[in-house]
Amino acid sequence: MIRILKQIFRTGIVTESLPPVSDPELEKIGPQLEEAIKRRFRRSLAIRQVDAGSCNGCELEIHAINNPIYNCERFGIHFTASPRFADMLLVTGPVSRNMEIALRRTYNATPPPKLVVAVGDCGCNGGIFGESYASLGGIDKVIPVNACIPGCPPTPTALLQGILRAIGG
Repeated sequence: MIRILKQIFRTGIVTESLPPVSDPELEKIGPQLEEAIKRRFRRSLAIRQVDAGSCNGCELEIHAINNPIYNCERFGIHFTASPRFADMLLVTGPVSRNMEIALRRTYNATPPPKLVVAVGDCGCNGGIFGESYASLGGIDKVIPVNACIPGCPPTPTALLQGILRAIGG
């Protein structure tokens, strides 16, 4: 243990700072998104993300919009753990038969006016899973959907564009 600590002190900090990331598409969407959120909600947009049976590819991209590069909180987007405080449901994956009741309960627990966004090809139409003994297909087979964000998985920029479309920006 002492040997490892000495090695750490001898080596020092070897990380490099991140290069500034400048995505022109993000710089265009960001202010539009922020303005639309303020206009429609007069505050921040609270999103509850629901995995209805996905492969987790879309979840990785949703987590990416909250990382330091995309930083969705600067535009007024916050994720909440409870559907009771959510303005929008961001639903991923085809609805598995085991998640149907949970998705309906989450939708019913969300206060009106509620927005539902189906994320990814699986959320929009069932994707490669389609309809089967284990899958009901797209999100619209279970709850009403306001907007779809296609892609397998959609990019973080596409997710922000889809959220903007859903809130009417």
